Amino acid sequence: MTVAINAEKLTKKYGDMTAVDGISFRIDEGECFGFLGPNGAGKTTTVKMIHCFSPITSGSVTVFGKSSTIDNREIKKMTGVIPQEITLDVDLTVYENLMVFSRFFDIPHHEARVRIAELLEFVELQAKAKSRIHALSTGMKRRLLIARALLNRPRLIIADEPTTGLDPQVRHLIWQRLRLLKNRGATLILTTQYMDEAAQLCDRIVIMHQGKILKEGPPAQLVADEIGREVVEIRVAREEDAGLIAKLTDIACGHERAGDTLFFYCRDGRDLMKKVVELNLPNVLNRPATLEDVFLKLTGRSLAE
Repeated sequence: MTVAINAEKLTKKYGDMTAVDGISFRIDEGECFGFLGPNGAGKTTTVKMIHCFSPITSGSVTVFGKSSTIDNREIKKMTGVIPQEITLDVDLTVYENLMVFSRFFDIPHHEARVRIAELLEFVELQAKAKSRIHALSTGMKRRLLIARALLNRPRLIIADEPTTGLDPQVRHLIWQRLRLLKNRGATLILTTQYMDEAAQLCDRIVIMHQGKILKEGPPAQLVADEIGREVVEIRVAREEDAGLIAKLTDIACGHERAGDTLFFYCRDGRDLMKKVVELNLPNVLNRPATLEDVFLKLTGRSLAE
């Protein structure tokens, strides 16, 4: 496999604050690689260093063999960025926003017109070509940002929390479009706080917390390794923990307390549920393990952690 991005001991500091703390990772060409983490984990700072938007404090990152530095125009030319913020010119129409952006890449006018028509169809905004930005919904603006990021036909696409605040229908439409881009050979980097988004799109993920990488791997493998196949949630008073854990710990493969709930992790929930029924415990939920369980286990279930 061709290596698209390679980072070694990548570090970013703002004064005395370390936003990214010596992380190393590799992204292969053609894969979708996800950065997961709570707010302030260092996800966005990391991708900004990858696409030459923010200078590196120490360490290194290469993009298709080229060193990522703040003035590397070659990397910028081969990269499309879908930002968190809505960075569209409100004084222009949908079509005009794309045409102005095409000039940054020296795309000839006639070629830009062809690409814009194709991309508006791709994101299902062809009927809004003459609309001004204020007339678009948030979901439409997000889709327009995707079209804009693709104008230069990039090898690398960075989607920085692309579906934040969107309703489920728009989120799924954006997922479909990102999967299509990957199937066409693009390399995708995704930052997200949505676990289902990462599970849907990513071949591999890293979970970040406080500037460090805690775990890396395919989403399903991380769930299997860290949690198991099933989770049993039991809402009981904290003073009952010791006795309950003693009765169930031989059956479960792990447990933790969060708020008013005890979480038991297991490979097969049938034996555990049988014991729970025998104990006649109220407020019990048995469900499949998810990537969210991994995320919360590693980064903490409470805001104080």
